[in-house]
Order: sequence, then C-alpha cells, then structure tokens
Amino acid sequence: MTNAASIPAEMRALVLDGTGADHLAVRTVPVPRPGPGQLLARVDAAGVCTSLLKLIAQGADHSLVNGWDLTRFPLILGDEGSITVLEVGEALAGLFRAGQRCVLQPAVDHPPVNHPERYREGGRGMAKVAVGYTLPGHLAEYVLVTEEAIRAGCVIPLPDESLPFAHAAISEPISCCVSAQAHHLHLVQAGPDSPRRAVAGLKRDGVTVVVGAGAMGRMHVDVAIAAGPRAIVSADLVPERLELVERLFADRARAAEVALRTVDVREHGLEATVNELTDGRGADDVVVAVGSRAAIESAQSICGRGAVLNLFGGLKKGEHLAELDTSTVHYKELNVTGSSGGSPWDIRHTLELMAAGAVETSAHITRVGDLAHAPDFLRMIERRELDGKAVVYPHRPVGEIRTVDRWTGDDERQYLGG
Repeated sequence: MTNAASIPAEMRALVLDGTGADHLAVRTVPVPRPGPGQLLARVDAAGVCTSLLKLIAQGADHSLVNGWDLTRFPLILGDEGSITVLEVGEALAGLFRAGQRCVLQPAVDHPPVNHPERYREGGRGMAKVAVGYTLPGHLAEYVLVTEEAIRAGCVIPLPDESLPFAHAAISEPISCCVSAQAHHLHLVQAGPDSPRRAVAGLKRDGVTVVVGAGAMGRMHVDVAIAAGPRAIVSADLVPERLELVERLFADRARAAEVALRTVDVREHGLEATVNELTDGRGADDVVVAVGSRAAIESAQSICGRGAVLNLFGGLKKGEHLAELDTSTVHYKELNVTGSSGGSPWDIRHTLELMAAGAVETSAHITRVGDLAHAPDFLRMIERRELDGKAVVYPHRPVGEIRTVDRWTGDDERQYLGG
C-alpha cells in the first residue's frame, strides 16, 4: 500500500444531489478510504459522456440508480476514465499494485455489494450496477473502486502503460463500437452441400456502410478500418462531418487498402453509391449510428443478401418504433441486431487496438479542459455544440477550454508539463 499521508483529505468531484441540472456542481468532498476489498485510484483523465444527461434528467428514476436518494447520498458522476492505483486493500494484495494503470468497465454485471438498502426493495433483483452512477465515478480527482467492479472483472490493466491518459479514458465509448461490430454474424458456406457456420464481425473484403458521421459514427469508421472490409461508406446530412471523416481517416484507410467513400445524402443517393460499389448486390454490413427512425427505415433498402443491419443509434422513448420491411428481411435473409455498451473484453480489446496503433484514438478528442469544465461540456453536448469527445484532467486546473483537431500523446505531455 502507498503512503496514505501523501493522499489529501479532500478532492474536487462532479456531484449530483438531486434530479435536474440545478443539482449538478463541482464540489469539494472527502477523499474516500478503501476497505480490504477495494482500491483507491487517482483519476488521470476522464471523458464526458452523453449518457450523463439522461442520468441527470431522471435522477433516482434512472434504472441504474433504482430509487437511490440522491439528496441524502449524492452521486459522483463519470463513466469514462483512466486511473492509476494508489492504495490496494489487504484482501487484494497480489492482484493489484500501487502505480498500476487501469481502465474501469463502467457497466458492472454484479448485484450491489455496498449499501443495498439505498435501492428500491433493498436492491432485490438487481444484477447490474454502474461506475459513475451509484458506484463512484471518474469525474473526480480520486475514485474508490469497489467490490462490485473488482468481482465482475471490470478493472482492466493497460496492455501498454505508455498509452496517453486521454486515449485510455475514451476506450469505453470506442469499445461500444467494438462490441457492436462483434454482434455482426454472417452465415457462410464452403459450398451448397456444406453446413453453414457463423462468422462474427464485419465481413472481411465486404462493403460496410455507417449511417451517421457524428462522434460515434466516426468511431465506427475507425474500428471498421481495422476489420478489413474492402470499402466503407460514411453517410450523413452534414457536409462538415463528412469532410472531417475524410480528413481524419482517408490516409489510414488508403494504407489499409480500404476504399473510403463519403456521401451527403441530401445531394447524392446512398443506394446509388452502394450499388456502384457492389454491382447492385447491396452492402454486407450497415450500422445506423444515429438516433433516427427515417435512417433506420431507409437503411434496409441498401442491405444485400445475408447482410447485417445494426441499430446502434437509440431512439427516444415514445418515438422508438420503426417500420421493418419483413419482405426484405425474409427474402434477403437479413440479420437485424443491436447493442448497448460492452463488456470487459471489449475494453481490453480496444486497449490492445490502441496499443497496436490500429485505431486513430487522437482523432476523436476535440475538447480538453479541467474538471471544473465538466458541467460546461455537458451543456455543450445538450445544445449539440460538441462534435467529438471532451476529456478533462482533474489534476491539471486550467482556466479555459481548449478546442483541438486531434489530441496526441505529445499534445498531452506538453499540456501536463505546462
């Protein structure tokens, strides 16, 4: 265990003590002390996730909060981050070490261990909790890693401890794309008399379409390049987003021998582009990375025989029904899938891709700031003024938000050394 005297008694944290943005603030709170089966870690960098807006708006009614009284027991938010272990509880000796760099999978598939009485019906029936919800989050200077995350295998050591803090911090959202693409199953046969077998992932040497070129759509393009289709089509209504896709990924796609095409669907027919690339056969993989009923319904027409249609972008409750062309599904033998979040394996694999340089992590960070800027970033997300990921460095107080085209390891070293 590290010297406890070197850890301060107080820290800054983004705290939610009720329902609504009026109950959100960066406050000074006690630094938690770890129990025998817990870890105390320094937060080196934290991402600001869109999903926090839903948590703030719903408060105790959020499914992962499940009745927890925020006014009596405020939450420390933040589901994305990169940490360094400082203190290791006695029961974990030999499993973790002080100085070890890790990432937490925030979706913890484990029933509540700590404070079950704070949930509705004492947490009865709960099989899942989450970091940055009722478990302490990353938008703080230090984070307590509790038994739930440890027992569920959600503490993931970095495969390369030289990975930039900010890059490791956004491994979780990128891992959601890794998870989504792993949900693609293609049935293949060696011949008409051979049995079918399922092959997971995007079809290699196939044609992949990503509908939506926002932050998550760009992550899908990035991960897709590593999967090795022969062509990727990025489609959107906003020309600036498509220009960004080309600027960020065209060179790497070319080096990987992947044809990258962008389509402004207001000016050019997406179906015509797909037909041109496939001789009219249709795409092999279609990811709808935008929450749009119209996008979901129109995407069905560009699917080829045996294709996978992934409904990645969620629709708002009450607006979540979309028409499915059952004839297309039936006669083209489509697989329709969806995914939400990922598992510890997805983050581990994402970190391996980062360490190998197989994804362009720096391309996804567009804002950098201090912990005090976290509420500002959330307001920017709500107003749709932030296209890309925002990362905060809790131990690097600065006065201004920095807007960047990309954020490399060299950029981080200069920033933290300044």
